[in-house]
Amino acid sequence: MNTHRTLNAPLHGLRRVLCSLLLALPVLGLAQSWPNKPIKWIIPYPPGGITDSATRMLVQKVQEQTNWSIVIDNKAGANSILGAEFVARSAPDGYTFLTVIGAHAANATLYAGRLPFDVVKSFVPVSLVGIAPLLMTASPTLAVKDVRELIAYAKQNPGKLSFGSSGVGAAAHLTQELLKQVAGIDMVHVPYKGTAPAMNDLIAGNIQILTDTPSALMPQVRAGKIKALAVFSPKRVPGSLEVPTIQEAGGPAIEGSTWVLFLAPANTPLEIVNKMSQEVAKAVKSNEMLARFEGLGIEAVGSTPEEASKFLTDEIVKWARVISSANVKAE
Repeated sequence: MNTHRTLNAPLHGLRRVLCSLLLALPVLGLAQSWPNKPIKWIIPYPPGGITDSATRMLVQKVQEQTNWSIVIDNKAGANSILGAEFVARSAPDGYTFLTVIGAHAANATLYAGRLPFDVVKSFVPVSLVGIAPLLMTASPTLAVKDVRELIAYAKQNPGKLSFGSSGVGAAAHLTQELLKQVAGIDMVHVPYKGTAPAMNDLIAGNIQILTDTPSALMPQVRAGKIKALAVFSPKRVPGSLEVPTIQEAGGPAIEGSTWVLFLAPANTPLEIVNKMSQEVAKAVKSNEMLARFEGLGIEAVGSTPEEASKFLTDEIVKWARVISSANVKAE
């Protein structure tokens, strides 16, 4: 029996434990002292709009809760790719975060093999902040009053209806493609550079259908300039309760939404990710934020990182099927 080896075995084990603890100390120290400088928060879209508004109001609430310094930076361009790339290449030290929406999930398929980062592997999810079911509206010149009549009209007039969106691959575009596939109808997509020009053409009757967030469309609905047909949701949306769900309006049981999800660069210390996630959830579920989100037509969530990860993965799979079936190509 080799007593030397036997006696040394526990010592080797102890050394391994001590080495592991020593390697972990810098991370633990970072998490405990974090943050000790301003945090940069990237929004990959221009100022204004639901993504920018939701992020700014929520980040402001987090700052009030924690006294952390957080600086918002709008890095718009290339269907959110520019801002996402900046964050993917940033140091994973807890001082850079990113807001993404449905386009981030769609980009995985639209730009497959061409992105300068991996939509999943280059980031770590922090929290799913909220979900905003999309609203389908119609031009006042279109003689349909609900989704049942819209589908019937589209089947009788294939290719004669056109629908607008804020751009190729936007959540609104893909949701309409999903409706086309499930309902078996043919409508022509007309992409715009944002919702505003699409809205003008809808009011004028140059396009017949426009889907977007309730916050963007309901003012025009209530002004009598366009017609609300349905929300792509299994339940009515707070703040727009007069609008039926798509099933209530005679359509198929499909869902379409935009959403707000927070990410950090991959390998950001888990302690920091969890700490930010907890503060975001606390802010989201405050009475103040619940009321403000309702005004934007957003269902507040405030999830854990694990829940956010599963949600993002499911969205990537869902929209990949729609994009492939409809043969959608990036602009």
